This record gives sequence, structure tokens and C-alpha cells, in this order.
Amino acid sequence: MIHYTVKKLADMAGVSVRTLHLYDRMGLLKPGIRTAAGYRMYGEKELLRLQQILFYRELDIPLQEIRQILDQPGFDTVSALESHRSALKARLDRIMILMDTINKTIFNLKEGKMLQHEELYEGLPKEKAEAYRREAIEKWGEEAVEKSEYQLKNMTRKELNELKESFMAVNRQLAAMKDQDPESPAVQERVRKHYGYIARFWGTAPSAEAYAGLGDLYMQDERYTRNDADTPDPAYAGFMRTAMAYFAANELN
Repeated sequence: MIHYTVKKLADMAGVSVRTLHLYDRMGLLKPGIRTAAGYRMYGEKELLRLQQILFYRELDIPLQEIRQILDQPGFDTVSALESHRSALKARLDRIMILMDTINKTIFNLKEGKMLQHEELYEGLPKEKAEAYRREAIEKWGEEAVEKSEYQLKNMTRKELNELKESFMAVNRQLAAMKDQDPESPAVQERVRKHYGYIARFWGTAPSAEAYAGLGDLYMQDERYTRNDADTPDPAYAGFMRTAMAYFAANELN
């Protein structure tokens, strides 16, 4: 039968020699043989007992309690291993859930995921942001606003910024075309992009009625048609209302 020195066993099991000495003094793990020179030697029986000790330690059971368990008459190693397997499986499942939570948190922190809808109005004074949100709910309904917020909150900051920049770019293109026929193919091509960006902001594709209604706001609310000089542009307002109404009637109905 093969026997191992205390140092060899310590290396195999990943514990320190001092730990094995402690287990010996406690009566938790006695060496199978003690040589005339006082050296501890461990055989297969001791290796199996040490494995049980380490499993129980992994489950945070105190050493004195482990000794009582192992020294019980009729202690069954196979049954103990099956119990360890079940306990470790439960712990593994919990660890995997924790890992998933950690991974999501790291992703959110690295990618700048937004966790609060207030961040959708970042840069605005808090009172003005709240006023805009209340106004949106009055115009479109709370369900529509919450759906839009849910859609935007699941974007990264990069994605949201890219969406904003693209939307502003197509608006500038349309503003530059305000003297053209709003029903022309060139204008309608950009209106189609405008509609696509609105769908992404809203989290759903607007109906013909909703999109045409949004076009009406260009005439009713000067905030929709302020140019780079921050002044209202009535010509652009009328152009957008007509272009959007034409798109809604011909593309969405």
C-alpha cells in the first residue's frame, strides 16, 4: 500500500503542512503510520477522510462538527459524497445566478446602460425634464411614454447618442429641403428615415394617425421647428406637416 509523507499529502490536497498537523492534534485526521523517527505517513484511508474534511469545510462546517460527523458509527462515505454533490450543485446554481448579476452590472457600467428614466432627459433642469414628461403623457398617454422609456433605457449611451445624432441629421436635411415639394421622392425618402427614427424612440412603429398627428405639432409647437439659431421656422413647420401627412397617407395606410 502506498503511503505519503505529510508534505506530499499537503501538496496533493492543496493544504498546508501546518493544517495537517492541526488536524492530527485535534484527532480529526491521524496519520495511518507514524515512523520510529516520528514522521507522519498517510494511506488511502486517510486520503479519503481528508477529502471528506475538505468537502465539509467547503460547506463552512466547523472542524469539531466535522470530526463528530466522520466519527459517527456507520458513517457511509458514498452517502456523504452524494450529499456533498447535492449541496455543491445548489451552491453552484446560486453562484451562477450571482455571476449573471455581476456580468450584467459590469456590462451596464462599461456600456453606460441607463437604469433610470430621468437619464433620458439628461442635461435638462430637473423641473423642465419632469414637465416634458408630463406633457408627453398628456399628448400620447402614459403607456406609450413608458414603452418609449423602456426602449431607450435598454440602449447604451453610445446607441442613444448615435440615435439622437442620426435623428438630428435627418431633421437638418429636411430643413434644408423646406423649399422643395414635400411630396417629392427625395423628400419622402428622408421622411421615411425620420419615421424610422421616431419608431426607435417610441419603441413601436407609429400608426398613420399618430405620425400625422406628430406632424401637426410642427405647426402647433414652435419647439419642434427651432433652427440652429434657436428661432422658430414657420416655413419648415408647414413643410414637415405636409411631408409627414403625405407619408402617413401613402405609406402607412
